[in-house]
Amino acid sequence: MASRAIICCSCGADTLLKEEPVYDGFVKTGTSQSCMACGHVYAEDDEIPFKGNPAAAIFTDDDRDAPIQIFDEGQPAICRHCSNYVVNPFVQRCDLHGREVTATDTCKDFEQVED
Repeated sequence: MASRAIICCSCGADTLLKEEPVYDGFVKTGTSQSCMACGHVYAEDDEIPFKGNPAAAIFTDDDRDAPIQIFDEGQPAICRHCSNYVVNPFVQRCDLHGREVTATDTCKDFEQVED
């Protein structure tokens, strides 16, 4: 369900409407709608003070279906993929700088490991 902007009638905050399912055992019986800022519960849909256009949603179904791109194509420039990265059972080290590192560290002297 889409999150919608409201101006809470209880605390006056410009916030989002929090919608949570209500269950009776393992059966969904309804939805609870409350203010994200103060937790004020709205019993009826008519009571909810939507901000601007009530039909306007902040997050839509298109946002959920959008592909997520974390890294550019190829390997990210992190120590794990660097030719100077040395691993042994006790410590991970950078052979170039002679210091202890973790697999997700980065530096300006990154050299891609040859396959």
